[in-house]
Amino acid sequence: MKAIVQERYGSPDDLELREVEKPVVGDDDVLVRVRAASIHPDVWHVVNGQPYVLRLMGAGFFRPKNPIPGTDMAGIVECVGKGVTRFRAGDPVFGETIAAHQWINGGAFAEYVSVRQDLLAPKPDNITFEQAASVPTSGYIALQNLRDWRRLRPGRTVLINGAGGGVGTLTLQIAKACGAHVTAVDSAGKLAMLRSLGADELIDFTQVDFTRRGVRYDLIFDVPGNRPFSACRRALKSDGRYVLIGHERFGASGKRVFGGIPYFLMLIFLSRFVKQLRGPCIPMPTKKEAMAVLRELLEAGKITPVIDSIYRLSEAREAFRHMIEDDIQGKVIITICPVLNR
Repeated sequence: MKAIVQERYGSPDDLELREVEKPVVGDDDVLVRVRAASIHPDVWHVVNGQPYVLRLMGAGFFRPKNPIPGTDMAGIVECVGKGVTRFRAGDPVFGETIAAHQWINGGAFAEYVSVRQDLLAPKPDNITFEQAASVPTSGYIALQNLRDWRRLRPGRTVLINGAGGGVGTLTLQIAKACGAHVTAVDSAGKLAMLRSLGADELIDFTQVDFTRRGVRYDLIFDVPGNRPFSACRRALKSDGRYVLIGHERFGASGKRVFGGIPYFLMLIFLSRFVKQLRGPCIPMPTKKEAMAVLRELLEAGKITPVIDSIYRLSEAREAFRHMIEDDIQGKVIITICPVLNR
């Protein structure tokens, strides 16, 4: 099969299209013929190997343990292991390829990938494979950090900083589906798209500092982490809540060794004293549970994935460059196997 192979950490130029062996299918695994896969910031962190601490979290210290990048995909079931009961050959599916965190290579940028059955969900009929491939990690992050999202209700105010990316666009739509009043913060070029997704108020962060407007919110969902909590706190109600995703701080901030982990640890420590940093006492969803919820929302039309651009597998280098160098809207997609009937 054809696959993108990464022999070492580095730049997009270190990605090569090669012929490799098909993956082995375990008893509880599903072999998926991949139709589309998506790129997200954590995939890029594994490609360039920074921050270095990620290498100790399973990615591989000197070189990637799994040479094929990618974690999020959608495709058609080719065959199943003898212990698989949820799927059969021919089923359209989508999901993540890894059971733990997303900071390791998962083999999605290939014609075939072997995935545990509990990490997959049936693909909704009302979306394309490209749209389905854009959802798993971004959707899981959104649900994981909105663990009480079903408790959002009309009248609650939510500000999403960095609303125009994969995580932000889904978070916005989930919050709107619950009736919340949503303020979306991003660059000027994304505001029209965010309005089309239902944002009630729009802020161009290059022109307005949302922390100094004198407006306070019930929830601030901070995707890029480009404003310190001390500033964001000015825009929180006394009983409000602050959620940091932190893609900007987590590796992209120039801190090559630990990335944003020390900052996260500091916020965890402060949460003992600052109630706005305390999350609800609700267990985080498993990936199986999250995929079921995401499928439900997709089928109901309550969330619509936003696709920035689509590249072929042979154009993986260009796809990565576009994601890391340009101001993208939603997700960048790599198509792998042609689809005659979606």
